[in-house]
Amino acid sequence: MRDTQQPIIDVRGVTKTFELQGQSIVALKDASLRIEKGEFITLIGASGCGKSTLLRIIAGFEMPTAGEALMWGTPIEGPAPQRGMVFQDYALFPWLTVRDNIGFGPTSQGWPRVKVRETTDRFIEMVGLQRFADAYPHQLSGGMRQRVAIARVLANEAEVVLMDEPFGALDAMTRERLQEELLDIWRATKLTVVFVTHAVEEAILLADRVVVMTPGPGRIESDNRLELARPRDLTSPEFNEIRRDMGSRLHSHHGKRAA
Repeated sequence: MRDTQQPIIDVRGVTKTFELQGQSIVALKDASLRIEKGEFITLIGASGCGKSTLLRIIAGFEMPTAGEALMWGTPIEGPAPQRGMVFQDYALFPWLTVRDNIGFGPTSQGWPRVKVRETTDRFIEMVGLQRFADAYPHQLSGGMRQRVAIARVLANEAEVVLMDEPFGALDAMTRERLQEELLDIWRATKLTVVFVTHAVEEAILLADRVVVMTPGPGRIESDNRLELARPRDLTSPEFNEIRRDMGSRLHSHHGKRAA
């Protein structure tokens, strides 16, 4: 039986080294992070600080060089449906419709056809794409494609959703709308979300906790629990005080790397 006292994700002293042209590059150094079920965590830091590497280790796409990452106390040894990944470039199958992209995981796992259909319909409705269920990815806007990518992870019954700068390629208005929709989905499903971003405002808007990372080798500099009420007001003094504090930390890291 699952021990609900455990964190859903537990990263313990993880280091990741890559070999590049005969040199060892330390992408991540001694990172530890406990994530409780239902939390919304943002990882923030400069490019090359190891955010995406840490996310890929949690996903099971990369193995640590040292340390370990666990889900419900069990070592993560490869990708699994319980941990779904949403990428910036959508990663949809271009030859499949919206409905078939969303239903791909359940179908591959051998779910009964009726259950696949019911699950797919539920998440198509959740992301507001009923009118586009039979469209192909090239017929959709960037925001719609990202909704499909999110729905595909949800339909796979993921417990943890890992998001690697998913709104980075979108225009400002679409990005704001999808941020609101993601928060609505998170509240409705009680998912655990780990969201990588380089945008301070986005990190604070979305998260229960903002994890700040330092550049190469990537380390966790601070883990900041936010006590801001939701929905959050980007113009409030409290929000902007946190934004100034986070921004100053990130700028100080830039300075250290440049030196």
